[in-house]
Amino acid sequence: MKPRTRARGVALQALYEIDMVGHPPGRVVEERIGEASLDTSLSEFIRCIVNGVTPLFETLDQFIAQHAPEWPLDQVATIDRNILRIALWEFAVYSDTPIKVAINEAIELAKAYGSDSTPRFVNGVLGSLAARQNEIRESLRSIMEKRKTEPGFDPEQNTSTNPRN
Repeated sequence: MKPRTRARGVALQALYEIDMVGHPPGRVVEERIGEASLDTSLSEFIRCIVNGVTPLFETLDQFIAQHAPEWPLDQVATIDRNILRIALWEFAVYSDTPIKVAINEAIELAKAYGSDSTPRFVNGVLGSLAARQNEIRESLRSIMEKRKTEPGFDPEQNTSTNPRN
């Protein structure tokens, strides 16, 4: 497995735990990174994914639900939902990942962590979402800008920018 694919897998495991059990994201990420023994840049990439995706769970889920109407979100496996969240966040918010790479990486995660039908499902939903990439990107940016003005906003818990900046 390529290093960044492996890092996405670690982020996926962290998001799965956060989603299923509700453990604090910061603690979960640091535990997963400690177990994975990755270099610093990959550890930062994992933090970036988890800190970018977590505060946008509901918003990302709304976009996913619109593009998978035959699969109500509560019926989508938690692992599949988090694979979709990561890819959607990568191509709509995180500017370093080209859309084709985000989709391909999601399919690789689906093959490694999902059921037999997950890769096809993920590819179909992301293909539909990709067709509306610009609209989704603008909507997410607007939501994130609005959140920055809310009382109690913590930029450390709403990181969605490139960790190399």
